[in-house]
Amino acid sequence: MATTGESGSARNWTFLTNHGHVLLAIARNPTARLRDVADEVGVTERAAQAIVADLEAGGYLHRTRVGRRNEYTLNPAGRFRHPAEADRQVGHLLALFTEEPAEATERS
Repeated sequence: MATTGESGSARNWTFLTNHGHVLLAIARNPTARLRDVADEVGVTERAAQAIVADLEAGGYLHRTRVGRRNEYTLNPAGRFRHPAEADRQVGHLLALFTEEPAEATERS
């Protein structure tokens, strides 16, 4: 969704960063190929690789080689990096976006 600034130009923005989107994509599918993660997030495969490297270096996920693919294990106890949210764990965000909506659960 675009917002229009005072100059009349449209700016696209989201509440979550690409790092957040990649983490959520991997949470939804821990064996996803980076090509598929990149497509889902809307970044290049190279950008997805760099983001995964950042997340791994930050302790938010661990990459394990399984055959020819990677499998990712997330660390839900990791803390947000911004001082305003540093007292919160990323597991709360993951739970918010990876759980099935209540409506879908009720219909089952």
